[in-house]
Amino acid sequence: MVVLEAEVREKPETLPARSGKVRRTERKEARSPVRWALLGVLFVVMIVPVYLLVVNAFKSQQDILDNPFSIPLSGLTFEHMSAAISSPQFNVIGGYGFTLFLVVLVDVLCILLAGPAAYAIARSLKRRTQLVLLYFLAGTFIPGAAVIIPVIYVLREVGLANTVTGLVAHDVASTLPVSIFLFVGFIRTIPVDIDHAATIDGAGRYRTFWSIIFPLMRPAVVTVLILNSIGIWNDFVSPQILLSPSSGHYTVTTAIYAGISQYSTDLTKVFPNLLLAIAPVVIFFIYMQRHIISGLTVGAVKG
Repeated sequence: MVVLEAEVREKPETLPARSGKVRRTERKEARSPVRWALLGVLFVVMIVPVYLLVVNAFKSQQDILDNPFSIPLSGLTFEHMSAAISSPQFNVIGGYGFTLFLVVLVDVLCILLAGPAAYAIARSLKRRTQLVLLYFLAGTFIPGAAVIIPVIYVLREVGLANTVTGLVAHDVASTLPVSIFLFVGFIRTIPVDIDHAATIDGAGRYRTFWSIIFPLMRPAVVTVLILNSIGIWNDFVSPQILLSPSSGHYTVTTAIYAGISQYSTDLTKVFPNLLLAIAPVVIFFIYMQRHIISGLTVGAVKG
C-alpha cells in the first residue's frame, strides 16, 4: 500500500514535466521549416552576386551582355584575367603590396594602443574611467563617411594631408573604438587575482599586461586583427579621399577605380579586376571565420 501511494503521488509531478518537454520539442520542430527557409533566402541573396562575379570574370563581353547567369563551358577563357593581372592601367596586383603594408601597420599600432587602454579601463572602477569607455563606444555609432571632411581639415592643419602617415593615423583612430570595446569585455573575464599575484612578484602594470594578461587575450586579439584587416582591405572612401592620385599610392580598391573608371562599359575589364580584389579577403575570411566567432563569444559570458 505504501508503494502504491508513493507511485500515485509521483505521477502528477512527472506528467507535467514530460508534457512541457513535448510541447517545447513540437515548437522547435514547427519553427525549423521557417528557420531553414530564412537561411535559404539569405544564402541566395549572398551567393548570387558572388556567382555573377566569378562566372563573368571568364566570359567575353557579348556573353556577359546576352546571358550573365549562363556558364558557357566552351566560351570560358583566362585571357581577360591574364590581361587584368598584367595591365599597367589597373595595377591591382601592385596595389596588393601597399594594401598589405597598410593593413599590417594599422593592426600593429591598433594593438599597441588599444591593449593598454582597454586594460586600464577594465581594471578601474572609477566613474570617469567608465565615461572614457562610453566616449570610445560613441565612435562606433558615427559613420566613417560623415567625419571624412573634418579629418581632411585636421590633417591639413598638422601637415599630414595627402600622405600615407595621415591615412594610417585615420585608420588607426577608426579601428580603436571597436578594438577597445572587445578587449575590455575580454579582460573583465580574466580574474583580478592574476594581477595581484604579479604585483606581489614585483611586476609593474605594463609588465603585468604585456607578459601575463596579453597572452591570455589571444582569442580577442585574433578577432580584432581579422575584423580590422578585412575593413582596411575593403575600404575605398578613406584612401580615395585622403590620398590623391598625385601621391602615387593606390590600395586595391582605389587601383580598381582608377583603372576601370575610364573603361566602365568594358565588362571584361571590370569583372576580372573585381574578382582579383575580393578573392584574397574572401579566402582569408573563410579560413579565419571560426576565430572570429570564438573571439566574439569568449568574452560574452563572465566566468
